[in-house]
Amino acid sequence: MEYPPQVSQPFGAPAANSFEHSTYVLRRKFFQFFGAAFHIYDPAGNVAFYSKQKAFKLKEDIRVYSGEDMSHELLVIQARSMLDFSASYDVFDPINRAKVGALRRRGFASIVRDAWQILDPYDQQIGEIREDSVTLALIRRFLTNLVPQTFVGSVHGQTVFHFKQHFNPFVQKITLDFTPDVNFALDRRLGLAAAVLLCAIEGRQSGG
Repeated sequence: MEYPPQVSQPFGAPAANSFEHSTYVLRRKFFQFFGAAFHIYDPAGNVAFYSKQKAFKLKEDIRVYSGEDMSHELLVIQARSMLDFSASYDVFDPINRAKVGALRRRGFASIVRDAWQILDPYDQQIGEIREDSVTLALIRRFLTNLVPQTFVGSVHGQTVFHFKQHFNPFVQKITLDFTPDVNFALDRRLGLAAAVLLCAIEGRQSGG
């Protein structure tokens, strides 16, 4: 999928209001055997998005839809390569036929503490996503994965979102909070894509 970089295009009609909320809750479907699937709820508890990870793909391919009927595709998240320690994932807006940005995992930096780079549509770094603390990261890796993960996203040094996993042995539940981003420094589509990716990738690695 090759779309030109996104240049401040408006959201498509099915997503006009869905991307404007300050908080979301992501829940991973429990009985999903082939490819992860998530419901994403708005502050009122309504389904704002439905995300499905395509199964049996050599490269990660995750789609975000307006609902579980998957009638309107709103975002596409695709890995650039099959096996890459510092994997990069492009985020596309299929409605506007444009690239919104990209997310790149910092390979060696993530051995101890997960870290990602937030890239603009031209692959220039504008921000980062980091696991909350080195101490808690080490506890998760070497002692127990029962300590919920928390990530902080920043753009140009300013916090733009918090991503917090809630402990539940049966259901993976995550809160995504854009409240700190009062100036909308981060495109909500890219922020939502980051949350979905963290759910699918980091959650899978921690056994969630």
